[in-house]
Amino acid sequence: MRKWRTGFRLVLWVDLQWVPLLVGAVLLTGCGDAGPAAPAARRPLYFDVKGLLTQQVEQLAQRHAAVTKRVSLRGNPPEMVRVPTVKWADELQLFFQADINKAALRGVYAVDSVALPGGLLRRTYTRRASQLNAPVVRLVVVQQGAIAQEVTATIAQNNPLFSAQKQLRFQLENGQLRHYEVVGTQKLILFDTLHYAAAGQVE
Repeated sequence: MRKWRTGFRLVLWVDLQWVPLLVGAVLLTGCGDAGPAAPAARRPLYFDVKGLLTQQVEQLAQRHAAVTKRVSLRGNPPEMVRVPTVKWADELQLFFQADINKAALRGVYAVDSVALPGGLLRRTYTRRASQLNAPVVRLVVVQQGAIAQEVTATIAQNNPLFSAQKQLRFQLENGQLRHYEVVGTQKLILFDTLHYAAAGQVE
């Protein structure tokens, strides 16, 4: 059985747009006058995917959660491996791509809400037809009150040399991440389309 490194890097080489995320910030304090106060942080316009994932990374790291992964490339039978020690900031890095609360994306998405049985609410954020440069095509969040139960995002990237589409999904129980997965395709010019799928089950 092939051994994979910790982290969702099992799909790194098939995702050309995966870049490291800034997971910390350094606060610089100067001498003398403090200067004008910084403006208050703007409240997220859409569902706060980044905030939710950051919270999950902290919780999973604190309890040293393990994960069982399943990976399939080019339609081959899936392989499975258990990873007892996980760097969760790296493991979930890919899913931060579903964040649509960026300044440049304000007003880009239409929002629709539907009540579901059991007191659930499904909120769908759909990219407007005129905003093709926004990579997240659709974000769907199912909530029980203010607590997210499932988040699904469809992401598409296209240029003359490269095209890719992937669907990210993660599920939570009692506010804790339990399952996450990515299913996607990518096509480089002069190369065949590559299909891949990967999933993790949190222990």
